Amino acid sequence: MLRITSSDRSPQCNGISRRSALKLGTLGLGALGLSSFNLSHLFAAEEAAGIRSSSKAIINIHLGGGPSHQDMFDLKPLAPVEFRGEFNPIPTNVSGIEICEHLPLLAKMADKYAIIRSLVGMFDDHSNFHTNTGYGRNDLRNVGGRPSIGSVVSKILGPSGSGAPAYIAYTDDHEGYLGPTYKAYRPQGGDLKLVGGMTADRLESRTNLLTSLDKIRRDVDSSGQMSALDSFTQRAVGVVTSGKVADALDLEQEDKAVRERYGRDGEVFLRSRRLVEAGVRVVTFDWGGWDTHGDNFNQLRRLLPKLDAGLSSLIQDLHDRGMDKDVTVMMWGEFGRTPRVNSGAGRDHWSRVAMGFMAGGGMKCGQVIGSTTENAEDAKDRPVQLQEVFSTLYHNMGINVDSTRLIDPAGRPQYLTDIRTPIRELI
Repeated sequence: MLRITSSDRSPQCNGISRRSALKLGTLGLGALGLSSFNLSHLFAAEEAAGIRSSSKAIINIHLGGGPSHQDMFDLKPLAPVEFRGEFNPIPTNVSGIEICEHLPLLAKMADKYAIIRSLVGMFDDHSNFHTNTGYGRNDLRNVGGRPSIGSVVSKILGPSGSGAPAYIAYTDDHEGYLGPTYKAYRPQGGDLKLVGGMTADRLESRTNLLTSLDKIRRDVDSSGQMSALDSFTQRAVGVVTSGKVADALDLEQEDKAVRERYGRDGEVFLRSRRLVEAGVRVVTFDWGGWDTHGDNFNQLRRLLPKLDAGLSSLIQDLHDRGMDKDVTVMMWGEFGRTPRVNSGAGRDHWSRVAMGFMAGGGMKCGQVIGSTTENAEDAKDRPVQLQEVFSTLYHNMGINVDSTRLIDPAGRPQYLTDIRTPIRELI
């Protein structure tokens, strides 16, 4: 049995816990999908599409709960005290750009990322749905809903050819109208290990037995699909027993000094870097608890230094390894927080404007895009639409949003975004 578990996460104000446990048990052909992601189908799609290896990738980081934009990357030191909060801005290594004093490591590398201060089109919804899809939950709901960018990339590009799945998620997944074939593989929070006495040899033996049991179906299968499935299933087993994904998830293989630089709370940042190095095209994860209706500033004093360590280490590592031209890092939350600090020293939901943070991808970094009004309540200059971000992400993956369309279950062609123009300042 293969068991993949994750530790409990703090609930948000809607009471939803992110704890989950995934088990791979009897090793039937269905179970060989490795939890919710059916790798055998992924390999079949790769072969059918003739996909070639590519190093383009996305790491999509969701700060669940809604991060306080004006306390991180858009401080307002001249605003009245009831708006500006308790933190001070500090200069970065790019003249004119200031960020929060609790992000000193990121302040030293502002030339390696871009800040969007005027992100609009967000939803007042405690969900990563729109930061994974670019749309609200109700869009195309009658045919399954919009698919996440990871599912879309998996559908269009397939796996990279390294043996790794195209899409890995450490969070809620949304395959939408593309269906379960394009769901993310979800190694929830740890290394892939065979447990319960299962060895690689026994796993291979069971797979071979299942192949034999399906002989009758293969005999009557004139299309040859069953024979193909035998091969794809063997490859799926290989991901568990000896694949690059298992190695990438094993952080003990990483230099101790590097692990310490990321910090214990930054392990998922390090693991994401290792996964894209192993050939995964899209990695997405939730990090931290940012639903700060009360005690906002003390919570941020705890969260921001950990985020600073993990995110700065990721950006620096991508740069040092020459991966910054190919790997795009996207960080954001579902919305911003209210300009006025409430009576509980917190900030409430605010979907009128939010922040976005982008790095790598060969983009023009070292800049701030857009601005907000005096108290950070609305976009002032250069509003950046949610879907502009997604068009940029697709562009960085080499996908043309002007011409690419997918067919939904009703037979209708669907564009990937409604706003099919990447952020011009970055491209």
